[in-house]
Amino acid sequence: MTSPIVPKPLEILFKRADGIDMYMDVYLSPSASPENPAPILCWWHGGGLLQATVAPHHLRGPSEHNFTLVSPDYRLAPQFRLPTILSDCADAVKFLHSEEFKAATEGHADSSRVILTGSSAGGWLSFLCGYRIGFKESGVSKPPKVQGIVPIYPITDLEDPFWSTKQRPLSYMDRVIATEEVQPFLNSDNPGSHVAFSPVDSPRAMFYHYMVQEALLETLLLSGTSVPATAFSVARFLKALPWEDKSSIPPAYIVHGDDDRLVPVSQSRVVVEVLKELRETGVSIDYEYEELPGIDHSFDKAPEYEMEKMYVFIKRVFGTKCAVK
Repeated sequence: MTSPIVPKPLEILFKRADGIDMYMDVYLSPSASPENPAPILCWWHGGGLLQATVAPHHLRGPSEHNFTLVSPDYRLAPQFRLPTILSDCADAVKFLHSEEFKAATEGHADSSRVILTGSSAGGWLSFLCGYRIGFKESGVSKPPKVQGIVPIYPITDLEDPFWSTKQRPLSYMDRVIATEEVQPFLNSDNPGSHVAFSPVDSPRAMFYHYMVQEALLETLLLSGTSVPATAFSVARFLKALPWEDKSSIPPAYIVHGDDDRLVPVSQSRVVVEVLKELRETGVSIDYEYEELPGIDHSFDKAPEYEMEKMYVFIKRVFGTKCAVK
C-alpha cells in the first residue's frame, strides 16, 4: 500500500485559557469545496489525557474517505483536571460551528455533520462529549449534539479495578518506573508542565505507564474537584438515562482488542452489554462493536491498519445530514 502524501494542516487557534493557546489541526479533504463541503471527523488523542499522538489511518482519511480531520488540543492532566479538559473539548466542538472556523476553512468543512472519535482516553472523551456525560456534575456547559461517535479501545469507567490496582512492574515492562522520571509532570504547580500538547516522543511519554503502574488515574484526573468518578462512567450513565432519552443518543462504533494491556477490553464490553440490553428491551439504539482477537493497545498506530469497518460506519452515518441543536 502506498500512503498518500499528507498535507500540512491548518493550525487554528480556538481558545486561550490560563495563559495557554489551544489549537486545532485541520486537515481538509482535497475534494471538498464550499459548494460540497466535507463532513468533520473530530479526533481526540489518548495517553490518559496526559500526552498525544494521531494514527496514520486518520491522516490518510481526508484524501481516502473525503472528510475533514480535526485534531484539537486540550489542557493536559494532572495540571488540569477532567472538568477543565471537558470544557476545552466542548469549546472545540462549539468552535466547529463558528463563523471563524468557517472562514478559516473557507467553507470546505460541513459542521452539520460531525463525528467524534479518539483512542484510549480520547475514545472516552468521544463518549463523554457525544453522549454528554459528566458535564452537569462538572459545572460545564454541554457541547453541541453530534451525528455519531467512534471510540477506539476506550477508557469508559474509572472504577474498574484495573485503574486502582498497582502493577509493579507492568506486564509489558521489565522494570519499575522511578518517580523521579516523571516528577516534573506529577507536580500540578509546575508551570512548565501546564500545556495543551505534548509530543509522543517527549519525556512525558512515560507518564501514562507510570500512572498505570501506580494506579493513579482517578487521582490525576479528579483530585480536588469534588466530582465523583461515577459521574464519568459510560455504562452507569446509559443505565440511568431516562427511557425517553435512550434512543436519542448518537450512533456509536466501538472497537477494542481482546489482548489490550493498557486499557482492558472489559472497559468496552461493559458498555456494549448495556447497549445490547437496551436494544433487546426495544430501545432503538444504533451501535456496532468490533472486538479483535489477540490484539493489544494502539494497534491502529501501525501504518498497515486501514480500519475498514470503522470507515464503513463513518460513511454510513455521514450519509444523512443532521441539524445541530
